[in-house]
Order: sequence, then C-alpha cells, then structure tokens
Amino acid sequence: MIDVQGLNKSFTDKHVLNDINLSFEAGKPNLVIGASGSGKSVLLKCLVGLMEPDTGNIAYDGRLLGSMGYQERQDFRREIGMLFQNNALFDSLTVEENVEFPLKMFSTLNAADRLDRVNECLAKVNLVNCNSKYPSEISGGMKKRVGIARAIALPIKYLFCDEPNSGLDPLTSRVIDELLVQITEDLGITTVINSHDMKTVADIGHKIVFIYDGKVEWVGSNLHLELGYSENPALSAFFKASF
Repeated sequence: MIDVQGLNKSFTDKHVLNDINLSFEAGKPNLVIGASGSGKSVLLKCLVGLMEPDTGNIAYDGRLLGSMGYQERQDFRREIGMLFQNNALFDSLTVEENVEFPLKMFSTLNAADRLDRVNECLAKVNLVNCNSKYPSEISGGMKKRVGIARAIALPIKYLFCDEPNSGLDPLTSRVIDELLVQITEDLGITTVINSHDMKTVADIGHKIVFIYDGKVEWVGSNLHLELGYSENPALSAFFKASF
C-alpha cells in the first residue's frame, strides 16, 4: 500500500501539485490519468524519489519516504521498478545486458545466477531467445517488454510505469496492458501507471485517479467510470477529448 498525504510541489511561482491525498492498492493496477501539464508526471517522480515534494508525506507500507536516511533509501530503491515512457534502454547493450544491468548494480548474484534471473524475466514478457539482440534490432513493443523485464529483474514490491503505451499501435498496447496486469498479479506488487490511453484505463484500471490542475479531481474504479463521466465536468471533458 502506498499512501500520499498533503503532497505539494511548486516550481518558482507555479503550483504543480496541490494538497494531494490518495492511496494506491497493493496487488492491483492503479491508473493515474490527466491531461498534459496536469501534474501526474511530477506526482510519479515524487513517488519514486526523483523529486522532493515541498510538503507532505509518502508512506510505503507505513515507511515514510521523506524520513529515510541515505542507506535506508538506497535499500528502498531496490524495491522499486520503473518503466520509462521512452523505455530508456542502453542502445550499446544487448537485451540480456539491459535486463542484467540492475542485477549488476544492486544484487550480489554471481554471473550464472544473474543469467538465470534474466532468462526468467524475459520469459515472463514472452521474449525467449532474444538475449543477443540489440534495441535497434527489435520493435517498439518488444523494447517496451524488455523495459518491463528490466523493471522486475530485482525482487520489487512496487512498479511505476510512465505512459507504457506511448508510441504503440492499439494491438500492441493491449498486449502491454495484459502483461502489466499479469505481472502485477503474479508478483503481488503495487503497480502505478500514468496513462493517456482511455482504453487502458477502461480495461485494467482497478483504481483510477484523475488529476486536474494539480489536484485530485476524481477517484474511482471502472465500475464508477460511467457515473464519473456524467457527474464530473472536468473528467467528462477529458474523456471526450481522448477519443
């Protein structure tokens, strides 16, 4: 469980996050939606510790991120997997080497055990026998799956995804959606996904948070989406503009 309490973040005179209070449920895909500039990317960066909020608390299963010392935060980062919008793969490394990278950095596994773990993660994302390929040799959807494999290489508890379907065709987007749901359930992790894709939201959003102008405008689930669209003008406008 991730709990956010009273989170605020400003840049110069622009208040980007305004008193954010919400929670993300463990073992389920949690979707954060909102227009560009709404504050959802800044929220994600605060959640993973890439940005420090001005005020407020972020608690991971009762542990306050802002109160962690250097070593505690380093240990905590091993529990986090991150899937970046542009995949952030190393072009000069093979698929195998990209997935192995966090294991070399943060684990004590020997080379043989690292390879076993790499192959296990590649199997989870249906990329068996792609170890020796380079990012330039694979499709956009395959790159996304390599990014997921790398994100889960360590024994993570939390997975954060920034626009996982960006640049993908509709069919490949659905494959990525299903994969994220499967991994979330199989690993029993808390997954937080920033998305513009309303098909993704409707298909896999167990909990849905709509950010508007730096505030939590609406929180619900797929069961309440239709009601939310009809009763919340900002959410309704965002939904209509997404199609």
